Amino acid sequence: MTTAETTAVLDRKGLSVLVEELMADGRTVIGPTVRDGAIVLTELDSAERLPYGWGVELEAGHYRLRRREDEAAFAHSAGPQSWKNFLHPQRERLWSADRAPDGTVSVTPESTPGPSYAFLGVRPCDLRAIAIQDRVLAGGRFRDSGYEERRRGAFLIAAECTEPGATCFCVSMGSGPGADTGFDLALTEVVDAEGHRFLVRVGSGSGAALLARVPHHASDAVTRDAATAAVAGAVDKMGRAMPPVSLQRLMGASLQAERWDDVAARCLTCGNCTMVCPTCFCTTTEEVTDLTGDHAERWQRWDSCFDLDFSHLHGGPVRSSARSRYRQWLTHKLGTWHDQFDSSGCVGCGRCIVWCPVGIDITEEVAALRDETGGSDVSDETSKTHAKERER
Repeated sequence: MTTAETTAVLDRKGLSVLVEELMADGRTVIGPTVRDGAIVLTELDSAERLPYGWGVELEAGHYRLRRREDEAAFAHSAGPQSWKNFLHPQRERLWSADRAPDGTVSVTPESTPGPSYAFLGVRPCDLRAIAIQDRVLAGGRFRDSGYEERRRGAFLIAAECTEPGATCFCVSMGSGPGADTGFDLALTEVVDAEGHRFLVRVGSGSGAALLARVPHHASDAVTRDAATAAVAGAVDKMGRAMPPVSLQRLMGASLQAERWDDVAARCLTCGNCTMVCPTCFCTTTEEVTDLTGDHAERWQRWDSCFDLDFSHLHGGPVRSSARSRYRQWLTHKLGTWHDQFDSSGCVGCGRCIVWCPVGIDITEEVAALRDETGGSDVSDETSKTHAKERER
């Protein structure tokens, strides 16, 4: 909960100074802006590039910008990118090798320091996604050193959700609309008769130090109450919801369900859902050489379990059908992810629904599996999550 002692208020000018101070610290500021008919994440050189006055219309397989009646900057739902694009980039060189005239070969690991990021406008669902990727890529036996370096220096400024989209279901996944942990600063945007402003909560010492350098004033009861009401109101505006069952148990009990044939008949196995998903992390490696063969490089790039070659062994692909590949994605995301990483791999952002070319809806598929298998048990964890969100 927010208190007067832990909060402050920024106006629009204060937000601009905040971005200027981040850049003065040598940070690369990444945030949302309007480009190519969408709200995308890119490097910002000014807070004025934020999508003031823009919202979005979302549905399964549908995304459109729309003009708002106010100048809100963060009143939009997740776009086609997530912060994964920067912390776990699509392509990354791992090492280079060179052969000298005498035939000796030297291998040089990639060690170019990455940028010091500041992420502005991280949604609570994406905060949860970053925490999940921290466990996957930096918390196990096999760590991704590039991810660790980029993540270690990242400064996170959350933007609490006040206007979820028609495809959002973070409440049923326990990952929003309010930001609880994992941020340096958290903003809640308020636009009302009192003006346009941002309630700021401090989440770290670094966040407190930055806020001290930015013009602000003490939070007032009107702003705190408006911010709290806006976040609480977002709970009832979710356009989708996962069925209130143990998704882990449901996935394990539905491997032979006929519903997999139904979704396979629609799925293009294009992999869009894995590309836009903020937690999907699979990669492959490829080697490239120059024409002389004296220089070689190994690159890591994103891969997808929808790719026919993803499970290719010496005898061919293990999962050759669309049915088996979609089933693998969904049962891992919602089921066996728990066994590997002690959580679900879904945060309820809804990107996979919006950016599926044929509009496949993950919440609809899970509901159909529940109906077919008769899975109506409500897990203790899910019940507690729903109760917590109702109390907001």
